Amino acid sequence: MISHITFIVQNLDKATLFFEEIFTAKEVYSSGVNTFSLAQEKFFLIDDLWIAIMQGDSLPIKTYNHVAFKIEESEYDNYLEKINALGLEIKEGRQRVAGEANSIYFYDFDHHLFELHTGSLEERLKRYQ
Repeated sequence: MISHITFIVQNLDKATLFFEEIFTAKEVYSSGVNTFSLAQEKFFLIDDLWIAIMQGDSLPIKTYNHVAFKIEESEYDNYLEKINALGLEIKEGRQRVAGEANSIYFYDFDHHLFELHTGSLEERLKRYQ
């Protein structure tokens, strides 16, 4: 079971905007100028998932390493609008086999890649058989 996911971000305010606008995350803690950990940080909840952001240097390059969040097919266009409204870079998705679910791949302000995926592991394994 995952406890939390931490992202190192250059600008806490921009990262806050990202998580609040894209994922409707709720900020539950801000260290302010205090640093109980390695640097200033904020905690969010996306449903019951604890996300931490900590101030530091952005990733130097963009890669395919990513975190995927499950969305409903009916939410796909709404998420695309939110991503575009923030001016985020959308990465072209990988080739898919017929019947495989849809995904949106996009980078945050610090080169972290996120995926919004409309399918499930069970569906993918069934499709790959």
